[in-house]
Parts: sequence; C-alpha cells; structure tokens
Amino acid sequence: MNKRITYDEALALYDLDLFELGEMADKIRQDKHGKKTYFNINRHINPTNVCADICKFCAYSANRKNPNPYTMSHDEIMEIVKDVESRGIKEVHIVSAHNPDTGLKWYLDIFKTIKTTYPDLHVKALTAAEVDFLAREYDKTYDEILDLMVENGVDSMPGGGAEIFDENVRDYICKGKVTSEQWLDIHQKWHERGKMSNVTMLFGHVESRANRIDHMMRIRDLQDKTGGFNAFIPLVYQTENNYLKIENAVTANEVLKTMAISRIVLDNVPNLKAYWVTSTVNLALVCQEFGANDLDGTIEKESINSAAGAKSANGVDLENFVALIKNSGFEPVERDSVYNEIKEW
Repeated sequence: MNKRITYDEALALYDLDLFELGEMADKIRQDKHGKKTYFNINRHINPTNVCADICKFCAYSANRKNPNPYTMSHDEIMEIVKDVESRGIKEVHIVSAHNPDTGLKWYLDIFKTIKTTYPDLHVKALTAAEVDFLAREYDKTYDEILDLMVENGVDSMPGGGAEIFDENVRDYICKGKVTSEQWLDIHQKWHERGKMSNVTMLFGHVESRANRIDHMMRIRDLQDKTGGFNAFIPLVYQTENNYLKIENAVTANEVLKTMAISRIVLDNVPNLKAYWVTSTVNLALVCQEFGANDLDGTIEKESINSAAGAKSANGVDLENFVALIKNSGFEPVERDSVYNEIKEW
C-alpha cells in the first residue's frame, strides 16, 4: 500500500476477512519492526481514586459503584518508588482520578521528589484529562500546567482520557471531561515542548466503527504536524461495575480487526500497543500477528482497569512475559519509555 488510506477506505476494511486484514497489518509491522515485540519493565501507581467527574464507563473512581475512596500520601508513593527502583524498574506511570482535594502542588511535589531522588527513573504522568482538570481547578492555562510538569520532572505523558473523539459519544459517556479538541491541543502543546506522549482509544462500548476510524484520522492529522506520538493504544472497554451497562464484551474478532486497521491507518505512528491489561495477555499475544509490536510492560500493580473486571491487578511476571512472547514466535526486546532498545531477551 503506497498511497495513504482515506476515511472511506479505512471504514471499508472492517468488511474484509479477518485473516486478510491480519496479513496486511503484519506486512506493515514486519517492514517497521521485523519480529521484535517491545515491552518495558514498569510500575503503575494510581495515587487517588477520588474524582470530581463521574464518567459512565469508569469503575475506578470513588462514587456509587466504588464506595472505597483512597488517597496515598507522598511517603506511601515514595516507598513504592524506592522499592521498584531497587529492583531495576525503569518507569513509573502515574495516573489517577480528578481529585479536587489533593491540589496541584501535591502532584508537582511528588514528581519533583521522585525525579530529585531517582534522576534516571522515567516519570510518565498526567493524562490530558488530568491536565485539563488541573487547569480549570487552578485557573491556569494548559501552557502553564505543562511548563510546571516539565519543571518538576515529568518526562512523558500517557495517552489516557482520549476515549473516543466523537463529541456525541463523549457527551454520553464522559460529559464534562476534557473535549476531543482540548485533548489534542494539550498533546500538541506537549509535543511542541520537545516531549513525547502516547494516544489511546477506548472501544467496544457505544461507539460505532465509523467513530473509531474518525478517532484514528484525527490522531494521524496531529501526528503529521508534530510527530510526537510514540504509540497508539486501542483499549478494550471493560464491562463490569459501571453505568454504561454494556451486556456483551466486544468480540476477539472485532478487537483483532480494530488492531489491524489501526496499523494500516496510522502510517505515521511508529508503534502499536496491544495493552494486555484490557485485552488479556493471550489476546495481546495474538495481536502481534495483527500489527501490534508492543505489549506495554510488567506493570506490577494496576487499579483502574482491574476495578472494571480486567485481570491486571498484580501485573505479570517478567520471565513469564518474555517466555510468552518467545513462544508465540516473536523476539522480546526490552525498551525504555521512549522506545530506545535496552536489551534483547
């Protein structure tokens, strides 16, 4: 495929045979990455589940569906960071709810403490949704919040909060949260600071296939301008403990088609991540045959998706992770947070 695919052509790909789609995506994957499958040794920290917003799809925030609010102290966070750093973990991934009580300084101080104490540890923190919340809460511009993040040691931004960019869908599933235009604007500003980020898409709920293609096209357009996205991460919607009341989870066939189409459409985003937390490890391994060249990482502990039914609460063992990639016919390559290769396993 030498010419860039259009919106209509991309939508029509869903009508193709699954294995035909897989072959197309796999060829692109092989051209870009060969048989390499990237992962990193990382730890997710979710410091608080107290949230000012009530998104219908969320089972993590402390509201009617989750009556167990918590906010970690800085000492508790640093105990985790000290432990993971001592075991060679390279990245802490800090994402949480929109807590109106903790404060902007609470976030900035913990980032600075981590970076000052462990300067070689990569801090990936604050989704665009959190940036938007903090800007509104503290009457600051996005530029001011992003500059404060950089000053206090944040190295890259995760891709959360993108959900689906179609505003009608957003109004239904997460009204009041960052808009699609704001999300893209925040990431553009981040990229203009010479920083990298990821981008997600939550699918398998009330969105249509057309909504997914629209989402991908908007990502492709911004990536043409900035080149700042490391990876695209299609997140499989988790059905438990929330208000969307989706009876049936999206099928594996639909997940694999969406993964393959993502690889075909996003010709300018280098990496496609099969996030095993939402897809299960087994399906993520199959996604390697459908364009995915990254499986995220060991994670160790995960609170957000596991609250909605994902089997991810305690991460996955490194040796087992490496063996699973090898046994599926691919080459496990440990990477850092911005995709520099560290070690071939």
